[in-house]
Amino acid sequence: MEDSVDRHLARWRGKAPFDERVEAIVTRMQSLVKHLAHAKAAALTQTGLQDFEFQTLHRLVAHDGTATPTELAAELLLSPAGMTGRLDTLEKAGLVRRIRSTEDRRRVDVELTPKGHDLWTDAMAVLAVLETDMVNALTPGDQGILDNLLKQLLLHAETNPHQSH
Repeated sequence: MEDSVDRHLARWRGKAPFDERVEAIVTRMQSLVKHLAHAKAAALTQTGLQDFEFQTLHRLVAHDGTATPTELAAELLLSPAGMTGRLDTLEKAGLVRRIRSTEDRRRVDVELTPKGHDLWTDAMAVLAVLETDMVNALTPGDQGILDNLLKQLLLHAETNPHQSH
């Protein structure tokens, strides 16, 4: 059965200098990432969250519900102003609250509210169904093989000085 990458390869065959197998693998990975991103965005709308809101809540949960704006901004690759705007939105929605540190009154912590945690949990459940459905196109054995192969590629990318990060 032909997929969009097969058609892509046929269009470019003889017109661009590339290794067809490499092009096929990379283009399929890129296409899958795009499909997953679109599906995740659509799934998140079911919970009323936008991706940037989900990502911020996700980071807070990873920090056991409390982090500084600086920590969150660094992890989300945002400027301090960008983080402030994001936190303003989440705070107005009742998903997070800013609290003064009891140890240092100059420090502000961001705390996940119960409403924020519940919404994050709902979003995680929706995303789990979506991701499981995608991966279940493969048999359990093939899932293990794919996981191992992707891990090899990722380890190479993470440790190869020629790869840009």
